[in-house]
Amino acid sequence: MPIVGHLINGEIVTTSARSLDVFNPATAEITKRVAVADKATVESAIAAAQAAFPEWRNTPPIKRARVMFRFKQLLEEHADEICRLIGEEHGKIVHDAQGELQRGIENVEFACSAPELLKGEHSKNVGSNIDSWSEFQPLGVVAGITPFNFPAMVPLWMYPAALVCGNCFILKPSERDPSSALYIAQLLKEAGLPDGVMNVVNGDKEAVDTLLEDERIMAVSFVGSTPIAESIYTRASAAGKRCQALGGAKNHAIIMPDADMDNAVSQLVGAAFGSS
Repeated sequence: MPIVGHLINGEIVTTSARSLDVFNPATAEITKRVAVADKATVESAIAAAQAAFPEWRNTPPIKRARVMFRFKQLLEEHADEICRLIGEEHGKIVHDAQGELQRGIENVEFACSAPELLKGEHSKNVGSNIDSWSEFQPLGVVAGITPFNFPAMVPLWMYPAALVCGNCFILKPSERDPSSALYIAQLLKEAGLPDGVMNVVNGDKEAVDTLLEDERIMAVSFVGSTPIAESIYTRASAAGKRCQALGGAKNHAIIMPDADMDNAVSQLVGAAFGSS
C-alpha cells in the first residue's frame, strides 16, 4: 500500500515507526497510509530548515519572488492532479477543489509582490543630525499547522508569504488528507527553492508538540477548531513564539423576509457542511 511520507531537506522520507490509514470518503476504502513523524523526525526537519536559513535569508527578494512566480505557474500546470488528490482524500467535488486551489494560487500571486513590499522606509533629518530608517528581516524557521477541510488552500495562506520574506518553513498538514500538501510542496523544489527551505512533516499531537516546544521555531500559524487554537496560542506564546491561531471560522447569515428560501437553505447547508 502506498505510503505518504515527509519532505525533509528536499527528500521524501517514508520510514516511520507508526503510520495511519488514509480513506477515500467516496468509497470508504483505505487507499494509502501516512507516515507519522516522531520527535526525532520533526527535529531533523527543523535542523534542515535552520541549516538552509542563512543562504535563503541572504537571497535577494527579487530572486525569492521569481521562485514564487515559477511556483504559481507550476500550480496551474498541475492543477488537475492536485484537485484529484484533494477529491480522493477529502471528498470534495472537482469544482470545489478547483475553487480551493485558485484561492491558494492568489496568495502565491500576492507573494510575488514581495520586492516592493519589503523595501522599508527612510526618513532624513527627523531630528538634528538624526536619520531614521526601517527594514524588514526574516524571523528564521517558522511553522504552520493546517486542517483537513482545505488541504491545499490553508497551507498556501501561510508559506508563500513566509518563504518570500526569507524564512524557512515547516508544514504539518492534516493526517487525514496529506497528499495534496506534500505534492504541492514538491513543486516548490521544481520551482527552484533550495533544499531545506520548505519541509513537510506528517503526524499527530507528538509532531505538533515538538514544533511548539522547540526553541528554533520562531513563529507558528494555526487554523483549526477553537479549543485547539486556544491551546496552541497559549503554549506558543508561553514559549516566546509569535503565534496566530485561527479557530472556528463559522459562517453566519441573515435571511430577509423576501428571500428565496430554497436557495437560502441550500447555501446555508453548503456553508456549514460543504468542506466537512
